[in-house]
This record gives sequence, structure tokens and C-alpha cells, in this order.
Amino acid sequence: MLLIPRSQRQSFFIQFSILTLLGWVVGGIASIALEKTIVETIPPSIFQQYLTWYSLGKSFSTNLIFALIFGADQAIVLRGYLSGWLWLLATCFGWLISNSVSTAWISYISAIAASSNLTLSANQTVILGILSTFLYIFSGIWLGFCQFLVLRRYTTNAWWWTFLPSGSFFFISILIWLLSLVQDFIPEANRTQILYLSGQGFTAVILGVVPAIGLCRLKKSPHINGISSSS
Repeated sequence: MLLIPRSQRQSFFIQFSILTLLGWVVGGIASIALEKTIVETIPPSIFQQYLTWYSLGKSFSTNLIFALIFGADQAIVLRGYLSGWLWLLATCFGWLISNSVSTAWISYISAIAASSNLTLSANQTVILGILSTFLYIFSGIWLGFCQFLVLRRYTTNAWWWTFLPSGSFFFISILIWLLSLVQDFIPEANRTQILYLSGQGFTAVILGVVPAIGLCRLKKSPHINGISSSS
């Protein structure tokens, strides 16, 4: 027995994809607004005195508000099939860990490249770029694992879900790379804006479509006959 009944697959796929896209957009706007508020509220003297703590606090706050909105939008659709609250918490924690890990590794690699006394060759630059992309893709395992902890309560043989977000990140990386290949054909005046909006749009679509397909393939656990009203 499937987690998402065949008769509900089409509507579920559309709703999950749209709400994921909406969560990505609204969460992004909310995080940018929060960051702007923090910058305008905290006096420059505190910013200069506690630069490290300020940066960490701002980054965590903006990522948290984004993750909460992003997870909540997906939970709205999923609450009919599993615990919406658990999915929200799993997605929130998973996204925060995944984002923190990938950001830390990529920043570390960038720092090594910047501190090098020698000019990096073209091959070295490509290798560092590939390594950064791989670490970004690999970080998706944290999001997948946190969500898997919820899915295993309601489904069987859901271990592969741990790697599904990494698959999404892989497709995102491929599309971003393809966008970089065609950027010279975009008018220079609008190039940055078009590339940014296109990248964000592709990212949001993939993060909605790929998990929606995965959820439609999951099989319900035999001991789950329904979701209690408390879920």
C-alpha cells in the first residue's frame, strides 16, 4: 500500500511542488527582510566589537526563518499522510545542518585558495570548483537523514530517502552549470538579475519535484492504518 494513493498522486504532486516553490520564495524574502532588520537595528559599534558572533547570529537567524517557512509549506501538504509537525522539525533541522556543513567546507576551501601565495592554474581552479560542488551535493545527506527519521515511522524501506536530497542538489548543480554556459548570450545589463532569478527558480522547482516523485514511490508501513488527529 502506497503512502500516497494512486488516485491522489497527481493532486499531491502539484500541491507539493507549488507549496515548495512558494515556501522557497516566501522563506527567501523573509530571511532577506530579517537580515536587513538586524543590520539596521544593531549599532555599528557592536557589529565591529563582536564581528564573529554577529555574523554567526545573523546567519543562523536568517537560515532558521527560511527553514521554518520552507518546511511548514511542505508540511501543509504532507500532514494528511504523516505528522506535519515532525516533518517541519526534521526539514528545519536538516536544512540548518546541511547548509552549515556545506557553507563551512566551501568557505574553508575558498580561504585556502585565497591564502595561497601562488596563482592557481586553470586546472587547480576547476578542481576546487568540483570539490566545492561535491561538498554541496554531499551535504544533502543531512537533510535526507533527518527526514528519513520521520518517514521510517510511516513507511517501509525508506532508507534511500537519505540520499534523495543529494540527488536534488546534483540536478541543481547541473542546471546552474548549464546556465553559466549560456550567460554570454544574455544581455550584460540584465545578466546578473536573470541568472540569479533563473537559478533560484530552477532550484525551487527541483526541490519540489524530486521529493514529490520520491514520496509517491514510498510504501506505507503495515502497522500504519491512518494518521491520528493529533498529527
